[in-house]
Amino acid sequence: MQGNPGELKVNLQQLLKAMVDKGASDMHITVGAAPFLRIDGDVIPLKLPPLSPDETKLLCYSVMSEDQKIRFERDNELDMSFTVKGLSRFRANFFVQRGAVAGAIRTLPFKILSFEELGLPPIIAELTKRPNGLILVTGPTGSGKTSTLASIVDKINSEQRLHILTIEDPIEFMHPHKLSVVNQRQIGEDTASFGGALKYVLRQDPDVVLLGELRDLETIEAALTISETGHLVFATLHTNSAISTINRIIDVFPPHQQDQIRSKLSFVLQAVISQQLLPRAGAPGRCMALEVLVPNPAIRNLIREAKIQQIYGQMQIGQDKFGMQTLNQSLFNLLVRRYISLDEAMSRSLEPDELRIMIEQRQTRPQQPPQPR
Repeated sequence: MQGNPGELKVNLQQLLKAMVDKGASDMHITVGAAPFLRIDGDVIPLKLPPLSPDETKLLCYSVMSEDQKIRFERDNELDMSFTVKGLSRFRANFFVQRGAVAGAIRTLPFKILSFEELGLPPIIAELTKRPNGLILVTGPTGSGKTSTLASIVDKINSEQRLHILTIEDPIEFMHPHKLSVVNQRQIGEDTASFGGALKYVLRQDPDVVLLGELRDLETIEAALTISETGHLVFATLHTNSAISTINRIIDVFPPHQQDQIRSKLSFVLQAVISQQLLPRAGAPGRCMALEVLVPNPAIRNLIREAKIQQIYGQMQIGQDKFGMQTLNQSLFNLLVRRYISLDEAMSRSLEPDELRIMIEQRQTRPQQPPQPR
């Protein structure tokens, strides 16, 4: 990638094609290194020379409109999405580090994966039929939250005659109108801010609202209010378990409001889906570990009474009747099916001692003789 400033021997479209061809989820562009691809969770450099400041700027600016360049130079941050015809759709975040332009680009396949392809349990399909309430999809960055939400929205869109309204920053998966009408609003393009969009959302006659990430008190309060007024609301949070999700929502509010928020949350919460993507054992690709909380009357009461830590016990016994599962139950099932390694399961578990006992009990369980007919 040598040459005069303003010239590149490889352009962004070529890099994006390499990204798709190699099955990478993300690409990182930064000064002093070749572009990096994230493949099955690992960050691997391409066999190219290190990028100069001029080169990173040219690569990142090549997909920005003039208005986006102005916003980026004003804020030193830019979220956007774009499509390369015949290749894929991409989400990008451009930023400044050590005075130079850098970027993180994620591939967004045109095809929305089905529940079966994602490995979602049957309870998720039942949740799409709830008439109202709040459903949260949580997990760290890169855990597949966007793909799960896209699949959920597509299922509703394909099976029910509703108005689905999304507020996204940026729009990631494009949803055509099927049985439902789908309106997607992008922050910075279709509306000035989350606050502005939220102010009018109830006047737009939605049945289902997708809010994207709940980032602050304003968006969390809006999610609770919209779900409380008879709408089904989907949103994401960067939390790693159902219990930490509930705590995060409550702790955002000042102490004098928290009792009221616990009460409100206990009524509107329909599910928390916490997910992680894990590398497959001995094979390329990744698989999903999933914790699912579906509040029953006992759990709703525990939320109201601020006994959040006792919820885990209810989740352990709520698998058959309510469709719940703990992260350990999900990891154990993946381990038994040999999708993941023991080391991977133990490193991802939030309760490793419990998981170890589950594994030991299975290993020492005597084989049952065949029962007579």
